[in-house]
Amino acid sequence: MVAKQGEAERRGTVRSTTKLRTLLASGRIAVAPGAYDGLSARLVEQAGFHAIYASGGAIARSAGVPDIGLIPMSEIVDRLASMVDVVAAPIIADADTGYGNALNAQAATRAFERAGVAAFHLEDQTFPKKCGHYDDKSLVPASEMAQKLKAVRDALHDPDFIVIARTDAIAVEGFSAAIDRAGAYLEAGADMIFVEAPTSESEIAEIAKRLPGWKLINMFEGGKTPLLPVSRLEALGYHLVIIPSDTQRAAIKAMQCVLAAIARDGSAASMAPDMVSFKEREALVDTAAYLDRGKRYAS
Repeated sequence: MVAKQGEAERRGTVRSTTKLRTLLASGRIAVAPGAYDGLSARLVEQAGFHAIYASGGAIARSAGVPDIGLIPMSEIVDRLASMVDVVAAPIIADADTGYGNALNAQAATRAFERAGVAAFHLEDQTFPKKCGHYDDKSLVPASEMAQKLKAVRDALHDPDFIVIARTDAIAVEGFSAAIDRAGAYLEAGADMIFVEAPTSESEIAEIAKRLPGWKLINMFEGGKTPLLPVSRLEALGYHLVIIPSDTQRAAIKAMQCVLAAIARDGSAASMAPDMVSFKEREALVDTAAYLDRGKRYAS
């Protein structure tokens, strides 16, 4: 409780949902790198980013399993809550398919809202879902997804909470069907649209041209979507860029290098230039501030 109180004081009184809406309404594109725990969320914020993407795929992989819907909703919510507690920047979450039908999606909505995230995206895959850049995905009917979005809207308490509708239809039904689905989802109450995995710059541009309102695009190294500069995406009409997995992939590579050094040398001394110091690590997690707060309550 002490830690939560201190973090609440540091964050101030502005709700994260309101912060995100203000950011998106600013007219400038926002970039939200991926995080998957409190430490990575702190790193994103300390790097100067004003929004954080809580990647469902990265959270799954941090548990040692692939992104195929294996992590229970309750575990995702617990992880999100722990991330929200240690950053001031609004967190955009991945709610997969809502974990079932419309009633399941309502339960997930209430849980995600209680966790303190500012937004989430809901996708039109069948449950359990797959990573958007995997093959052999399947979709629910567009009408079912639209009703699920309406159910989500009905379950929300905070009017500033942002509902993002994601469609994976390009790989399953084709580009035109994806645009049609996206339009239907906006009509059903989504605040923002996310057309997953366009495969060319022309598709990226056409999505922005044909769909109204706020638009999200997923950019990461090695995916099906070509990487475009943020300035180009902003000029095309996108409002939010998520980069889900690059931070985790970099962390995996760094850990592999350290472990190789330990196996070879018996220590990681040779990797010292590539590691933060003990002091820097403690500063990252704000150890001194926690200890000072503890002294205030010492007998």
